[in-house]
This record gives sequence, structure tokens and C-alpha cells, in this order.
Amino acid sequence: MDVATGEATIETTEEVVERWNDLQFTWASKSFKIDIADSDRLFDLKTALHNLTKVPNERQKILGLIKGKLPPDETRISDLRLLTGKKFTLVGTPEGEEIKDPSQLESLPDVVNDLDVDFTENMSASNRYQHDARNIRKVQEATKNLQVNIIHPLRAGKKLLVLDIDYTILDTKPLTSGSLPPADCARPGLHEFLEAIYPHYDICIWSQTSWIWLETKLVELGMVGAHRGYEISFVLDKTCMFTVFTERDNKPWTHSVKALQIIWNHFPQFNAKNTVHVDDLSRNFALNPKEGLKISAFKNAHTPQAWADKELENLARYMLHIADVDDFTTLSHKSWKSVAKRL
Repeated sequence: MDVATGEATIETTEEVVERWNDLQFTWASKSFKIDIADSDRLFDLKTALHNLTKVPNERQKILGLIKGKLPPDETRISDLRLLTGKKFTLVGTPEGEEIKDPSQLESLPDVVNDLDVDFTENMSASNRYQHDARNIRKVQEATKNLQVNIIHPLRAGKKLLVLDIDYTILDTKPLTSGSLPPADCARPGLHEFLEAIYPHYDICIWSQTSWIWLETKLVELGMVGAHRGYEISFVLDKTCMFTVFTERDNKPWTHSVKALQIIWNHFPQFNAKNTVHVDDLSRNFALNPKEGLKISAFKNAHTPQAWADKELENLARYMLHIADVDDFTTLSHKSWKSVAKRL
């Protein structure tokens, strides 16, 4: 088979021993207690404060936590050298008590950040992210909180396709704006692709958007609720993702990630040996770079260039080509387009 070999992805099911810091803070004349782990980042503390007070991270003024100015959000809590019982003050206006710009309203679709990085080019760094105590705990927390609604029963002996939606199989902008009919926003060959691979793969849709928008997209595209030659097994939204701290161009970088271990913990019949994650953003593969298969972004659906798009047709050939491989960790999906051209 004309695919390169590589190392297996390291699973993130290991247990870690954490040191926790018991902190106290006041906000709006109210007292609060909060626990934060040494492996957490300042970002996590701000997120916890947001959850308790509804004061967004960017509006928070944290006084008395340390001397001087707060360091960047990616700073580990252990580096702050906090004493247990440390007291501080939070100042800030909570959500709902300010005048919002229309672009920030929760009813609008999520804004997509196109910055990206290929984590397969630095596997040692990716291994650090996988073994990071905070990331391991975040996977465990996401696993515990996840409630999967099975749309169609999983089938014995099938491999798993984890498929992104926005700009992977859909030009999101004209769909959400209403400038094009839903069928015209779908990537050419969408249903044919899913019908072709379905005999070998169960299908999970994982999108970095809210459930309300994800459900709307799937229905309007005819991927659920329609009579087709494939079924979607289950769907995950952005609540199953969490923020990680990596590097891009040798600089600290913060972004969300889709950790496949969350799925594998729920469905142990799936693992690195039989899972493929197709996405237009490599950063979503940060904790599972070997399982990631990057597809080119699909945009400008109204143009002749988009109408001539053959990406899903080529991807179907590749996925059928590897369907009988017992162990996907022996493959490198990075070269999938070259392999598909030779088929």
C-alpha cells in the first residue's frame, strides 16, 4: 500500500496526581471559593471566574492575586506560586448588563478562525500536549460530562469516520446568511461520498459550533431526516471541545481541540487503529495528529471553481482503499491526496 508508516498515537487515559489550590475571591460584594489545579493555566482560572460570575474573560480585572501585572493567559497556575487560601478581588461587568455589539450575540453563528498548524511536523511537541496533566484531566472531564445521543445504532466491526462540517463539507457563510439554498452550499459529492464509505465506516459529525446551529445545518443539508444510503450515528458539538495551549511559529498559541479519546472512552470498540478524523483545520488534530486527515477548505460555493470541486470524490477513493487495513496507526494520512490520484 502506497502510504507511509508512522508512530501510534499515545492514548490519554492515564491517571495523573494533581495539586489543587483553594482560592477565595470577592466580586460585587459577594464571596466565592474556587479550586484550581497547578497544571491549569491562567486562562482556566479566568474561565472558572466567568462560570461563577458571568463576567467574560476579557472584562475581568483580577486584583491581589499576585504582585504586579498578570502574566499571559497561557501561564501555568504553578508558576504563580499561590498559597492555598489566597484571597483576591474580581472587578467586571457580567454578560447581559452591557450593550452588546450585534456580532457578539449568542444567536449568531460562530466565527471561524482560519489560523492553522500541522502538528504531524512536530510529533515530540504533540506528545507533550497529549501527556500534559491538564489536557489529560480535560479529556477525563469532557468524557464524564458527555451525553451522547445515538441517532443510528453503531454497527459491529465498522471503523469510525469523525467528520467536521463547516468548510469541510459545507460552505457555511452563504448557508447562515441565506444567500444560497442549502443544497447549493454543500460540497459537491457530499451524499455520494457518505454513501460510498458507509458500508465500512460508522459516521460521527463533530462541529465547532453550537448544537442549535449544527442541528439546523444537518437537517437543511438533508444529512438527517432524509432517506439516503447512509446514516449518521451520533453528533458532537463545541461543548465537547476544550482549549489547549500549543505553539505556532515558535510562539504560544491558544485554540480549541477535538480530542478523539473522548469518543474512544465512550465507545471502546473505536481507537487509534480504526478511526479517521477528517477536518479542514489541522489544529483540531493537536491531541491526535496521526488520526487526522486534512481536507482543503470549501468556500465560495457560488463559483465555477467550487462547482468543479472533486475533494470528496478523491477522499472516497482513499477511504475505500484503506478500509481493509487492520491498523490505521501504520498509515500516514498526510499523503492521502497523492495516494488517491494513483488509484
